[in-house]
Amino acid sequence: MTDFISTSFMEHAVTILLFVLLAVTAIAVLRLTNLFAVVMLTGAYSLLSAVLFVVLDAVDVAFTEASVGAGISTVLMLATLSVTGWRRKVSSSSNIVPLLVTLVVGGALLYGTADMPDFGDPNAPANLHVAPDYIKGSEEDIDVPNIVTSVLASYRSFDTLGETGVIFTAGIGVMLLLGSRRKKKAATDKTGETA
Repeated sequence: MTDFISTSFMEHAVTILLFVLLAVTAIAVLRLTNLFAVVMLTGAYSLLSAVLFVVLDAVDVAFTEASVGAGISTVLMLATLSVTGWRRKVSSSSNIVPLLVTLVVGGALLYGTADMPDFGDPNAPANLHVAPDYIKGSEEDIDVPNIVTSVLASYRSFDTLGETGVIFTAGIGVMLLLGSRRKKKAATDKTGETA
């Protein structure tokens, strides 16, 4: 019994520590003006989020967050910084409107989660209808012993393909934008040299 209490306490302590680190990292990102440091801290934020997902037993989400959030996003932001510059321009406009929008959207999200079933509730609709079919069908229909793999690669394969397509399209779009900006910069450099 004491082992369960100590394990539960440690899990809660690690979760709270991760949330505190996420908050500190987010505040640091808001305060910095060096965009390289901001990109590095957003990568660290993504890695902390991935660790939090692992603690919450969402390993598949943690894998996606680590690869897309910390990996691909960081590389794309660094590529963008190589073209645009390393310092943030100080804005003279008020930050009150974005703050209000963030508070309203955050409030709406919190309101939307009020009707959700409790975490791990065995009587939740997903545990009564969907999960038993996946658990039973994973072994019989697909012959894959890992249920998460069978769900992502078979039952939700079109969804996984769509997510991959979205990431690929976003990457191609960023590369095209960066390429056109480099061409414009090269054209203005040539024009400036001849004048």
